[in-house]
Amino acid sequence: MAAETKNEFLGTGRRKTSVARVRLASGSGKIVVNGRPLDHYFPVETHRVQATQPLTLTGTAEKLDAHINVAGGGPTGQAGAVRHGIARALLQFDANLRPQLKAEGLLTRDPRMKERKKYGQPGARKRFQYSKR
Repeated sequence: MAAETKNEFLGTGRRKTSVARVRLASGSGKIVVNGRPLDHYFPVETHRVQATQPLTLTGTAEKLDAHINVAGGGPTGQAGAVRHGIARALLQFDANLRPQLKAEGLLTRDPRMKERKKYGQPGARKRFQYSKR
């Protein structure tokens, strides 16, 4: 396979307004997000677990180093974008992981976004208070 001769595997992940650019390389399992270690960038345990889910699921957490640039959104959206990007990069690393990642829904881009505010009302769905008289 031609992809296995390369030493870097790229993946782009998105969630809400966050975009993560992921570079995977063979190594010892070190993950760096925006120049900081993973546990410093995501201090909340659930965000760390969500971000590293594709690596732990496929058992490649100790074999690969990840360098991630993520921008936009908040911590939850960024963790979801990182997860999506790592899953896409793992496909370049090994295409045989596809059924495993697909079964967990890690390759699907989460389409949920903030709904836009509509004119003539104070928010996306809320209406101004109705007054009968």
